Amino acid sequence: MGQEALHREVVILGSGPAGLTAAIYAARANLRPLVIEGPQPGGQLMITTEVENYPGFSKGIQGPELMEEFREQARRFGTEFLTTQITRVDLSRRPFKLYGKDHDESERLIESETLIIASGASAKWLGVPGEAPYPQGLGGFGVSACATCDGFFFKGKHVVVVGGGDTAMEEANFLTRYASQVTVIHRRDTLRASKIMQEKAFKNEKIKFIWDTEVVEILGSAPSPGVTGVRLRNRKTGEERIFACEGVFVAIGHQPNTELFKGQLEMDEVGYLITSGRSMATNVPGVFACGDVQDSFYRQAVTAAGTGCMAAIDAERFLDNLPVPMPDGEEITIEGEHVTPDREKIILPTGDVISNRAEEVSTSD
Repeated sequence: MGQEALHREVVILGSGPAGLTAAIYAARANLRPLVIEGPQPGGQLMITTEVENYPGFSKGIQGPELMEEFREQARRFGTEFLTTQITRVDLSRRPFKLYGKDHDESERLIESETLIIASGASAKWLGVPGEAPYPQGLGGFGVSACATCDGFFFKGKHVVVVGGGDTAMEEANFLTRYASQVTVIHRRDTLRASKIMQEKAFKNEKIKFIWDTEVVEILGSAPSPGVTGVRLRNRKTGEERIFACEGVFVAIGHQPNTELFKGQLEMDEVGYLITSGRSMATNVPGVFACGDVQDSFYRQAVTAAGTGCMAAIDAERFLDNLPVPMPDGEEITIEGEHVTPDREKIILPTGDVISNRAEEVSTSD
């Protein structure tokens, strides 16, 4: 290693709403957290324009501005920030080891007694011209991957949804609350979505379908007028045409940023980290996950922030030798004491078993 190892009680991997909220709570608990920022500090909100659904901002706020507020609040209470690309981790024992590479290619080692993973998830994109974030493309000016976030801005407009799974059908149905028409463009002649989601889409009079077709380019100009159409190619005939629309929602799924943790942390089939439910604990005691890296359902800034708060409180409890609920139902302390899922017994690190039942204490003289 080119530099001396940093050692911290709390390291937070990621600086989106989840990571920075965790930092605020951990810093206020005097734990002096270290936030490690990767290639996109601030997370997905840094490529979002207007945010109108985050509480506390009645007139809305720009995504980058919101994240700067998060960051300054975390810094105010003593959070440290480090920009480095984590290349591998060792979670086999505490302190956990994170190996990074700085912008000058020098290597770095960070050790931590607890780790909060807030590395988020990335929307899957088509990779076509016009799709990239502004100013390289129309991202933020008619191109989106989140109907819940941006649907409000498309009142009375004609939009397209690209995809054929449950996500696409959910996005399409949601958008009909605002858009005058929603056209689903799918590269096959049948949907991959579940039966109930298909039926809801087929019954919605505002939703139309274009089959066996792919989007090869998104057209328009930013900042005004934004998206004006898409160039389509029929996969069977090869014929291309321009289809007019005022918005494009790419709904082909998300990929959690969990490659670093494969083989060390439990994940679902897609790669989302599995947490307790009662806490943000993963299967490794002392490692917690929050935000989109463990949430495939809501994927909102406000829910990510909420789980960031939970993860920080869990880390604080763990460092204070209090039991933290694990995914298997046990509760585990930093000293290695295991509370059984029924909470009736405590298994000590030595293997001895003692009762966890509260003893009655007499208050009489």
